[in-house]
Formats: sequence, C-alpha cells, structure tokens
Amino acid sequence: MPHIRLRIPATTANLGPGFDALGLALTLYNRVSVETVEGPDIAVSVRGEGEGRIPTDRTNRFCVALKRVYDRLGRPAPGLRVRMEIAIPLARGLGSSATAAVGGLVAANRLCGSPLSDADLIGLATDIEGHPDNAVPCLLGGFTAAAHADGEVSYVRALPGGPIRAVVAVPDFELETAKARAALPESVSLRDAVYNVTHTALVTLAIARGDFGVLRAAVRDRLHQPYRAPLIPGMERVFDAALSAGALGAAISGAGPALIAFVQDHADQVGEAMRGAWKKEGIASRALVLDVDTQGTVEE
Repeated sequence: MPHIRLRIPATTANLGPGFDALGLALTLYNRVSVETVEGPDIAVSVRGEGEGRIPTDRTNRFCVALKRVYDRLGRPAPGLRVRMEIAIPLARGLGSSATAAVGGLVAANRLCGSPLSDADLIGLATDIEGHPDNAVPCLLGGFTAAAHADGEVSYVRALPGGPIRAVVAVPDFELETAKARAALPESVSLRDAVYNVTHTALVTLAIARGDFGVLRAAVRDRLHQPYRAPLIPGMERVFDAALSAGALGAAISGAGPALIAFVQDHADQVGEAMRGAWKKEGIASRALVLDVDTQGTVEE
C-alpha cells in the first residue's frame, strides 16, 4: 500500500505589523505518516501535543483537508491509517491548524501523483484556514508575504537576507484564534492604517535584505497587538525583557499568546529573560530557540 511521511513546520505570522500578510517558517515540526488501506475507514493516532484532544476520526483537520484534494480531483478518498507526531503547541500562535491543513493537502496530492501545483494547494489551504499568512510559509518555508482578495491568493517567498533566529516564549495558557480576532475593532483610523503600512514595508525589506538593526522599530503595530494585549497578561513586560536582553525586536506570534523575539546572538539569555518576565506575572512558560525553516513541508 502507498505510504508517505511528511515533516511540516511551525510558522509565525504577522511579524508585528504585517497582519494577515507576513509569515515565517520555523524549525519546529509536526510529523505525519499516511498509509492507504483496504476499505473506506480512516484511523488516526496522535502522539505529543494535543494527544487526547485532537480528533481521531474524519473530523480531524488533516483528514478534512485530505478529502478536499480528492474532491477537487473527482476521486474517491481511500481508506487511511494516519499517525501524527505533534510537537507544535496548540492554540499558541505557531500555526498548528495550518500544519494540519497543509499536511493533509500535501499528503493527498502526493498520493494522487502530485497533479496540483503549489498555487493550487495554497488556494485550498486558504479556503480552509480563511487567510494564507500561515499556510504559505508552512508549505514553502522561508519568509513569505501573501494577499487574499477576490478569491485569489498572491504570494512571494524569500529567504532572510542574513542569519536570524527566533526565540519563542510559549506560556502555559492557550488563546483560540477566534477569540483573538474577536478582540479586534471593525475599523481603525487612517493614522493607524498608515502606521502599519509603513512599518510592514520596513519589516519586509529589513528581513529580506538582512538589515536587522531596524527591527526594533519596524515590528511595532497598531492594528492588532494593542487590542490583544489584555488577552496576554504581561505582554509588554515580556517584550521589554527580550529587548533588554539583546533581542532585535519582539512581537506576538500570530494570534498569540506565544511571544516571539528575533535575535542574532544571546538567544538563551533572551529566552530566560522572557520566561523570567512572565514568571513575575505568575505565568509559567517555556522558551524555544528556533531557526528559519527553508524547506517547508517535505517528505522524509
């Protein structure tokens, strides 16, 4: 029976001001093994993060995405045995739902002989996820910008213009994306919109060219982080601690509550400073030091 094994990276979206647009793939991975079996049944096993919580039937997001490919191709979905090894924390702003959607799409496409292009898969992933900022870097790796308008997704992928790492402080509480989005206003002032446009442009060129010295100012945001701050106790204190310890810049990772600091040096010190700041708020956390993933979702 056909069998494939995928490695699917975590992602961080927004990078401060690039709301629903910018994304970066990180070297933290979920691994999924898929084997076709006789009959129509789908059996899913889950180990690691989310074990006992992630659905183990057809409602699993990976299986839903997989079926979308078969439906798109007009083929019946086969019986499957799916084994998931989950290392990416759930509901923390590290793209865990995107890994399931992208993983299911890639697995189905490979099982069908890869008839769909990356653009096709990104379109399907965006339909499932609602926006492409996590899906694009998850599939392609690297640093990405994406826009979704009029049913079409436009995207560009690049690699950072120099060595840069991410220190991700992951607290012991979750924040569902829907709740984080519900905290945002329906409209913002022209002043704040211009602020974010200029800072998004600055972040994009800074990372693409490796001009990381401007990141401290570039990652500032007025569209989402101020409104999400009440949902992430101690956010500003953690940011300040990261910057004082030598971080280039700090932001919410995706919808949060994980917070990310960009570094070239002193990664461990930055991680400890972030954990210490959260400890003062009575919140336990762990710090992950991650590189930029350059491959995206690949077969192992």
